[in-house]
Amino acid sequence: MNASRDFEIYFDFDNTITEFDVLDDIIRRFSLNDDWKQAEAAWEAGEIGSRECLERQLAQVRVTAAALEDYLDSIKVDPAFGPIIDLARAHQIEPVIVSDSFGGIIDRVLANNGVNGLKVWANDLRLEGDRPILAFPSFHSICSACANCKTSHLLKRNRPIGLKKIYVGDGRSDICPAGFCEILFAKDSLLEHYRAIRKDCVPFDHLGTVYLHLQCLLR
Repeated sequence: MNASRDFEIYFDFDNTITEFDVLDDIIRRFSLNDDWKQAEAAWEAGEIGSRECLERQLAQVRVTAAALEDYLDSIKVDPAFGPIIDLARAHQIEPVIVSDSFGGIIDRVLANNGVNGLKVWANDLRLEGDRPILAFPSFHSICSACANCKTSHLLKRNRPIGLKKIYVGDGRSDICPAGFCEILFAKDSLLEHYRAIRKDCVPFDHLGTVYLHLQCLLR
């Protein structure tokens, strides 16, 4: 069996590849006030989607490019993520990151941790002075729950018939795409959602667990 023809792997970023939610921490650190908490509460209650939540929260953020880069340079990824990438590439599998965060943030963190060349599907952020300017190229109004429709990325790929999708995630934005994947690694709220309805869901607290399972799966 050639694993390169049988599997593809998708990762969430915040609190999956990283050990905490980097975007949430940026909002907390660099906000002018505590208004972001109101948007967070409305999102958690299901009153707004993540795009509106992010727009409201980041409207209150003021951070220069230098300050943001200094902060991102301090972020570490899970120690097992690099070995997972090496393992996947040894089997001609290129992992993909799907995130409700922003591509520039993700790319900077990955590069600082020696991870390069991964496909990243996320939202866009640039700075005008110290003000974040946001763009959501993969937002779908038909489903306003997520700023970046992860499921659309999975389904629009022209992939071989019979290929199995592996998903690794932790949060609400992962619930929909995880449902289209044959193999699921989950923690936190994603695990809470799927634990009772998917007996094959593999719990994890850190990516070392995922690495060990993938070693068996891909050999």
